[in-house]
Amino acid sequence: MYNLRRFPAPWTMEEDKHGFSVKDASGFHICGVPRREDLHSSGYQYAHQFLSRDEARRIAKAISRLPELLRRPQY
Repeated sequence: MYNLRRFPAPWTMEEDKHGFSVKDASGFHICGVPRREDLHSSGYQYAHQFLSRDEARRIAKAISRLPELLRRPQY
C-alpha cells in the first residue's frame, strides 16, 4: 500500500538551546519554534515579540500532535 504522507507519524518534539524542534518518524526536521527566556527577565524593550519557553513548548507540542488530529477515522 502506498503511503500518501510525506512526513510519517509519529512526530516528536525535542528541546535544544534555541527552542523546540518537531521531527517526523524518520528524524527529518519539520519545524522549529524559537524562544528567548533571557529577554523577558531583563526588561528588554522588544521582549513582547519573542516567545517564552512555556509558550514555545505549547506551540511545538500542538504541532507534534497534528498527525493524530488529521488521522482519518476508522469505520
